[in-house]
Amino acid sequence: MTTTAPEPTTTRAGVGLRLDGLRRSFGRTTALDGLDLDIAPGELVALLGPSGCGKTTALRIVAGFETADSGALLMDGEDVTPVPAHRRDIGMVFQSYSLFPNMTAAENVAYGLRVRKAAKAERAARAEELLDLVGLPGRGGHYPHQLSGGQQQRVALARALAIRPRVLLLDEPLSALDAKVRLQLREEIRRLQLELGITTLFVTHDQEEALSMADRVAVMRDGRLEQCAAPSELYERPATPFVAEFVGTMNRLPGVVRDKGTVTVLGRDLPVHGACPAAGTEVEVLLRPEGLKVGAEGDGGEPATVRVATFLGGTTRLHLTTDSGAEAKADLPSWEAGSLGVGARCVITPHENPVLVEEASTGD
Repeated sequence: MTTTAPEPTTTRAGVGLRLDGLRRSFGRTTALDGLDLDIAPGELVALLGPSGCGKTTALRIVAGFETADSGALLMDGEDVTPVPAHRRDIGMVFQSYSLFPNMTAAENVAYGLRVRKAAKAERAARAEELLDLVGLPGRGGHYPHQLSGGQQQRVALARALAIRPRVLLLDEPLSALDAKVRLQLREEIRRLQLELGITTLFVTHDQEEALSMADRVAVMRDGRLEQCAAPSELYERPATPFVAEFVGTMNRLPGVVRDKGTVTVLGRDLPVHGACPAAGTEVEVLLRPEGLKVGAEGDGGEPATVRVATFLGGTTRLHLTTDSGAEAKADLPSWEAGSLGVGARCVITPHENPVLVEEASTGD
């Protein structure tokens, strides 16, 4: 699958990045199988997918730490495939911080400039500027062991930005942090990325991080791109059943194709989005929990019983079993779900939105 980056809506300082037909194998294992991806100047794209899908290999090829078997990497239209890592002007932030323990925060930030033979005064000024930018004023003299995990990751981010890279790479930089710090830092990273206008490629296994931070999310599977789209489009209009189930929660409910483009599920005919088998085919219909309506008995729809009710704050998730034996999850506003405790009888119907379907497995 090839995706083209959207036209930028504002003037951006970053460079365009193109991954063109990247292939990489390790023995008999194919890590990348012809990956095509365009990233617009100043855009933040998240690579999301299960372990082993190739997202980290793709990032390492962009960084210059891995060499593709075939394909090309272009920055601003220039083929940088043969260019070594230290000459690509790329900043990278790792999951493990990777700070030098014998250097202060300021010395860590200034390290890349020191390697580039920048003057001492320039290094010190740039380090102070960036530590202020990432919210660590006055911490330049602290050593890594004197800083919290979140503060160390801020130092790592400042170090990556110190050389004024053309592209910023983020390799699951928040996964080692606790939930509260992770939320704060992801908001900070996004703010800085927008402020600096730097083209950014972000690898994560965390759906919430990808959907909340990225301009577009690229979902990968087995070394290929399944879909690359804005977070709302990815969630609301997934291109494939894999994307639909990988991003968010999804029900699989039995249905029958009524005619080409229409499926009957829970007593209602719905339009089919994407591939649709022939009329009469038994299928599984993919519906999100918020795509189901739950009403009182007699309202019409599929009769069901509440098996579990999970309070989630403003939302309550109901786990339901229909009288025909199908299992479903439905999300309701908590005020509306208050009367639907365990054992309550109700009826469920789908909202009239297009759905994805897959031909039902016949089993052995």
